[in-house]
Amino acid sequence: MMRKIIPFMLIVTLMGFLLTACSGDTAEDTAVDRPVIKLIENNWSASELNVAVARIILEEEMGFPVEVISLDENTQWVALTSGDGHASLEVWPSGHATNVAQYIEQQQVVENGGLLGPVGKIGWYVPTFMVEQHPELATWEGFLNPELAQLFATAETGSSGQFLGGAPSFVQYDADIIDNLGLDLRVVYAGSEEAILAQLDAAISRQEPLLFYLWTPHAIHAKHDLTEVQLPEYGDECYAEADTGGVDCDYPADDLFKIFWAGLRDYAPDAHTMLSNMKYTTEDQIDMMAAVELDGLSVEESARQWLANNEAIWRAWLP
Repeated sequence: MMRKIIPFMLIVTLMGFLLTACSGDTAEDTAVDRPVIKLIENNWSASELNVAVARIILEEEMGFPVEVISLDENTQWVALTSGDGHASLEVWPSGHATNVAQYIEQQQVVENGGLLGPVGKIGWYVPTFMVEQHPELATWEGFLNPELAQLFATAETGSSGQFLGGAPSFVQYDADIIDNLGLDLRVVYAGSEEAILAQLDAAISRQEPLLFYLWTPHAIHAKHDLTEVQLPEYGDECYAEADTGGVDCDYPADDLFKIFWAGLRDYAPDAHTMLSNMKYTTEDQIDMMAAVELDGLSVEESARQWLANNEAIWRAWLP
């Protein structure tokens, strides 16, 4: 009797080992089979936060390895056409009409990934105390007055007023707007978003004039009292002349959207679904930016804080 029982038990035990081993191999293969997702990060804080939120979900909730690639907003289009990058999560359409037409509509090598949610707008700003002192500066016509324009002059611009731009890679038509409106202003590039903010902090602390390029959503609006200078109203016909230097109007309000490598849907369907579904509000983005820029959190900490406080929102993005 024992001779029949022992072999049977051995067989059962061996089958258990084999099933366990096979099960382990399957799980490992599933993890290995998750392809690397390459997220493109642009050089402004909101882009960094968008990427951090997406990366954490892809890595920790979905098991994808993620590589973050830093590219400027123009170079990224070429990277997406070849699959060297897979997704960029914040495109401002007013600066990329040509890229949208070429890569999305005509060549169909980049995919429109849907709206991100926040609505953005680039504009000209001055500290509000300047408008309180000189109400004419609330609109561009005030800068037609040479005496008022010269209030913004610096050693670098001589007798002309300075307009503080961003980095040369930023989407900006300020030099064209200045020339076409006949303003005695000269663009000087700060070099980065951080450099604009540093000069703004210094100007406000000294109560000095500053005319500068900025946008919403941005956390700095929660820190300083700023006034957007009213430019001539935006029109499609105005921006139709953008390639030939003809812009002479305000920047449009932008519904920010995402762009993907056209092959992402087949390469990683679950990642494509999550990134397509990813959407939050302007207020969500401002809250995350303020946590970094005003409260001193890191980008990682701010992204994780938002995820912890908004689980119902981001879980709805999952496939």
